[in-house]
Amino acid sequence: MRKWLPLFAACLGTLMLLIDVTIVNVALPDMAADLHSGLSGLQWIVDGYALALAALLLVLGSLADRLGAKPVYLAGLVLFAIASLACGMAGGTAVLVLARVLQGVGGAAMFATTLSLLHATYTGRDRGIAFGAWGAVGGAAAALGVVLGGVLVDLLSWRWIFFVNLPIAALTIALSASVFPASQRHSGRRADLAGMLSFTTAATGMTFGIIRGGEHGWGDGGTVAALLTGAAAAVLFVMIESRSAAPIFPLQLLRNRIFSATLVGASGQTFAAFASSPLISLWLQQQLHLSPLHTGLAMLPMAVTAFLVAGGTGRFLHDAKPAWTIGVGLMVIGAGAGLLALVDAGSSWTALIPGLVVIGAGAGVNAPALVSTAMAAVPPQQGGLAAGVVNTARQLGMALGVAVLGTVFHSAAGDRQPAPISKFVEGLDTAFGVACVVGLVFGAVTIALFRRARVDIPEAIATDTVLIG
Repeated sequence: MRKWLPLFAACLGTLMLLIDVTIVNVALPDMAADLHSGLSGLQWIVDGYALALAALLLVLGSLADRLGAKPVYLAGLVLFAIASLACGMAGGTAVLVLARVLQGVGGAAMFATTLSLLHATYTGRDRGIAFGAWGAVGGAAAALGVVLGGVLVDLLSWRWIFFVNLPIAALTIALSASVFPASQRHSGRRADLAGMLSFTTAATGMTFGIIRGGEHGWGDGGTVAALLTGAAAAVLFVMIESRSAAPIFPLQLLRNRIFSATLVGASGQTFAAFASSPLISLWLQQQLHLSPLHTGLAMLPMAVTAFLVAGGTGRFLHDAKPAWTIGVGLMVIGAGAGLLALVDAGSSWTALIPGLVVIGAGAGVNAPALVSTAMAAVPPQQGGLAAGVVNTARQLGMALGVAVLGTVFHSAAGDRQPAPISKFVEGLDTAFGVACVVGLVFGAVTIALFRRARVDIPEAIATDTVLIG
C-alpha cells in the first residue's frame, strides 16, 4: 500500500483546496453578521480565493517547471495553512479577504503541481488509476464542501471552516515531503514575468471594477479606473504574449477552434452553474432562516447529480463529439439556471431542486470533456499547458461570474441589506436569468466553434481528472 501514499498526499491537498471553493458559501451569512460585512465584502471573500487561483495557476505552473513540482507543492501547502489560520482569526472583512487571496495563492501552487507529481510518480496502469482517483476527489469536493461547511458552522462557528485545514495541511506536508521523489527542474527556461503581471492585473482590475460598479455606480471614479486598468492590462498581455520567447499562454493556441471552443465552454460552465451559489446561500439563511447545515443539504442536489451523471454516462459519452458534451451540456446548465429563476417570494427551499438537478446533469456531461478535449486538441508536449489554461478559464469564469451576478443582484434588490423578501427574490431571479443567458449563449457559441473546426478530435488522452467546480 505504500505505493499509493503519494496519491493520498496529492488527493488530500487537492481535496482541501477545492473544498475551500464551496465551503465558504454556507458560512457567508454568519460572516456578514459577525464582521458587519456588506454584499461587496462577501463577494470579495468568495472572489479573493477564486481570482488568485485563476490569475496564478499558469504562473505557478511555469514556476514549478523551473524550480520543480515538489518544492512548489510544499510551499503552496505551507502558505495555504498559514493563510487558513489568518482567515480563522480575522477580525474584519479586509483582513479576511487578504487572507483568502493568500489562500488562493497557496491553492494555485498546489493545483498547478498535483498532476505533475502524480505523472512523475506513477507509470502505466497505476498512472491511470491515480489520475482517475484524483479526478473523483475533485468531483466529490463540491458536495463535501457545502455539507462540511454547514456542520462546522452549526456546531462550532464559521471560523472553523478555516481552522479545519490546519491538521489536514500538517499531515499533507509531512507525507508529501517524504513520499514524493525529487522533482526535475528546467532552470534554463525563462520566466514570463511581464505576462504574469499583466494577466494578474487584467483579471483583478476587471473583477474589482465590476464589484465596485455594483456598489458605487458605473460612473464612480474608482470603478472607471479599475475597468480601464483591467482592459489596458488585457491588451498589454496579448501584446506581450505575442512577442514573448517563452509565453505562459502561447496565443497561437487560440487559432485552434477546438481549443478556443473548449475555453469558451470552460468559462461559461463555472459562470452559469456555480457563480450564483453565494446568493442562494444568502436567500436560504437570511430569508428562509434555514440553518447552515440545512442550507448545505439544500444545495447538495447539484453536486450529487453532477457526480452521478459524470460517473454513469462517462463510458457512453467517451466518443461523443464535444459539440454535444461541452456545448449542449452548457446549454442544459443554462436551462437549469432558468428553472431557478422561477423562485418567487412564497417559495420554499424545495423550489431549487429542479433547477439544481438540471444544472448538475449538464455539468456532469460537460465537465469530464473539458480538459480531455483541450489536451487532445494540442500536441502531446503542450497537454499540461492546455489543462492549465482550461482550469484557469474555469476559475476566471467563476470569479467574474460571482462579481457580475452579485452586481446584478445588488442593482435589482436595492441598497438595503438584507433586502425585503420580494426585493431579494427579484434580485435573485435577475441573477439567475443572467446565468441562464450565459449558459445558453456560451453553449451556442461553443457548438458553432466546434462545428466549424475542420480537425477531428482524437481519442481523449486524459481520464476523468476534470470534475473540478
